[in-house]
Amino acid sequence: MHGRTFTQDARRAQIVQATIETLAEIGYARTSFTAICRQANLSSTGLISYHFAGKPQLLREVARTVLEKSGTLRADRVAQEMTYRGKLGAYISSHFDFMTVFPAHARALSEITELVREGAAPGLDDVARGALSVEGLVVLLEEGCRAGEFRIPDPAVLALAVHGAIDNAVRHHELFAVADPDRLARELTDIFTRCTLSP
Repeated sequence: MHGRTFTQDARRAQIVQATIETLAEIGYARTSFTAICRQANLSSTGLISYHFAGKPQLLREVARTVLEKSGTLRADRVAQEMTYRGKLGAYISSHFDFMTVFPAHARALSEITELVREGAAPGLDDVARGALSVEGLVVLLEEGCRAGEFRIPDPAVLALAVHGAIDNAVRHHELFAVADPDRLARELTDIFTRCTLSP
């Protein structure tokens, strides 16, 4: 918001980070302003209310923060690759890298998107759309087709399949931790790279 001071921005960032950590540790159902206040070592929940009108507004800012961080990591990894096959692999692996490097952020976003799926977070539908968007991947696949590296009948359908596989693998790992994230990334990359070669 225009007109905020450096101190106010720092306080908002502190609250957002504490909310991310609280969501990751105890889940949405138990995440209250009191719990966030305790996590952030704030003296009063009024300090949260001063910066955020309510829980939906705070969750929106949390989601925006997480999506921005994950998007930056993904864009950097993809940009480092010279081939479209490499870019596809980087797109897939970046989701698992994010989960490994920023586990609390990944878990917090999962909590928010699950709420939206269940219809328990009115007004946050656009947050879920942002988290589940495949537009960037569709563009990558289409560019790979034009460059002659991919042969894909419908890039949008493959993008949905890739995103769905990543989402489910990440959620399964969060719940059960039965597979190494690097291995998941490699296996999914191999599977979908093969799909790009289909006539």
